[in-house]
Amino acid sequence: DNYPKHSYEISAISDDIDSSLTSSTSSGMSIAEETPPVRMCTDDLEARRIAVFERAAPSVVFLDTFVEQRDTFTANVMDVPLGSGSGIVWDEKGHIVTNYHVVRQAQSAQVAILTRVVPEENPPSLSNTATDTTSLFPKRRQQQGLVSSKGEKSDSEPATIDYKRTTYQAKVVGVDPGKDIAVLKIDAPASDLFPTQLGTSKNLRVGQSVLAIGNPFGLDHTLTAGIISGMGREVKSPIGRPITNVIQTDAAINPGNSGGPLLDSYGGLIGLNTAIYSPSGASAGIGFAIPVDSVKFIVETLIRDGKVVRPVLGISYLESSQSKALGITKGVLVLDVPESSPAFKAGMKGTSRSESGLITIGDIIVKVEDKAINKEADLFEALESFKPGDRVRVTVDRVESTGPTSRDVRIKQVVLVVELRASKELAKTSRLYAR
Repeated sequence: DNYPKHSYEISAISDDIDSSLTSSTSSGMSIAEETPPVRMCTDDLEARRIAVFERAAPSVVFLDTFVEQRDTFTANVMDVPLGSGSGIVWDEKGHIVTNYHVVRQAQSAQVAILTRVVPEENPPSLSNTATDTTSLFPKRRQQQGLVSSKGEKSDSEPATIDYKRTTYQAKVVGVDPGKDIAVLKIDAPASDLFPTQLGTSKNLRVGQSVLAIGNPFGLDHTLTAGIISGMGREVKSPIGRPITNVIQTDAAINPGNSGGPLLDSYGGLIGLNTAIYSPSGASAGIGFAIPVDSVKFIVETLIRDGKVVRPVLGISYLESSQSKALGITKGVLVLDVPESSPAFKAGMKGTSRSESGLITIGDIIVKVEDKAINKEADLFEALESFKPGDRVRVTVDRVESTGPTSRDVRIKQVVLVVELRASKELAKTSRLYAR
């Protein structure tokens, strides 16, 4: 008995729909032609995120790198794509900041930026169909720097800001391999450049919301969101030097995001995305960014001097992870002390092996001035507060023999005065690196 009733209800509903369609058709407008309502932001958090992206996206650039390759048959030289990455517009002079590892093997590089399209008073009917123009960022009413979530009533469609991608050949101003930072320069009009809004990496807290913008897998201006997952992390630079005080985030960072910005919830730059931890090479929820306060100092130095000169002792050392296998729980074990190094002149001793194969442990650096040294990252950080030519007190634990066996030893603390010299770290040079 229920089936006929159910069928009747369906039939009745169908009749209502048919009559509605008929009335709509007779009025000259079908249902498919009706304009759907515009859905505005659902909450202030969503509105803030949209506002940050629309304001920050023009400050993010896309990098393509190339190497020269000679054709075997024609002997012609051509540029072959090497890789891609991201970067940020630093100032209106055309300086672009990215990671050193993005450009380290390149022989040329191109930087693509978003430039605003100024509409003509009477544009042609097909002017908005250009393939290099994007209408990604609609104009909206702003209140205290944030997009309004309520919107405004208007009889016309919302206006849009059109951007087009413009590509420039880049040259390198300077690189810092030890911190994985490079500064490029493009000859673009100041009116076409949108410098990033600098924030600060001081007082950042785990749990803070962050946004990352980049070009993962060539998909330009991709936005991902997350939080600060950890502070004070350490990663290796392309030359093996530890980068300390790094920000850890779970915002998705994939290949191509390198050199892009990590932003706070107000759009301020707090870090430069540099690395991910992933066995597969794709995002695994663990990404790292160099703090902006460190980036700012290095960038300003590179723009001014074209290089960053760091003081060194002139020694080679054993990594802390390997030192622990020898029972050394703190300090940096010195492996080699070249005769030309300032450490040798101060009397520092390296590790040696006798003809019988017996290893003599070298000096263990435990303090630079008043700063305790537990691992190699502490040593680099302590030295960065000085400049070449400074004389610093370096405290070492020295193992001295007191008898005929290897167990007849004692540890003696020795204070050495070392005159620091400039680092001889040199980046790989190519046509790209001509100033």
